[in-house]
Amino acid sequence: MAVKLRLMRMGKKKQPTYRLVAADGRSPRDGRFIEIVGTYDPRAEPSLIKIDNDKAVAWLQKGAQPTDRARQLLKISGALEQFKPGSGGAPAPAAASTPASS
Repeated sequence: MAVKLRLMRMGKKKQPTYRLVAADGRSPRDGRFIEIVGTYDPRAEPSLIKIDNDKAVAWLQKGAQPTDRARQLLKISGALEQFKPGSGGAPAPAAASTPASS
């Protein structure tokens, strides 16, 4: 199952708000989802972005692929900076400072 982090449209006609959700890539945009990760209100001035970075990072570590817009929102919230690809959740290893043998 390919999990995606994507936006799900909510709200009334001509008054959109969005939920950032983890969903199966095969499910429809406003259909079934696994977990709500955050919300996005583009109509507020400035736009309101509320994302649970811990949930977002956990999904990214499990292999979830964000859509283009979701990636931008995660970058703004700081979740992408917390996530280090390939690290498995552990902090990035420090460079070894041992001298090379000659």
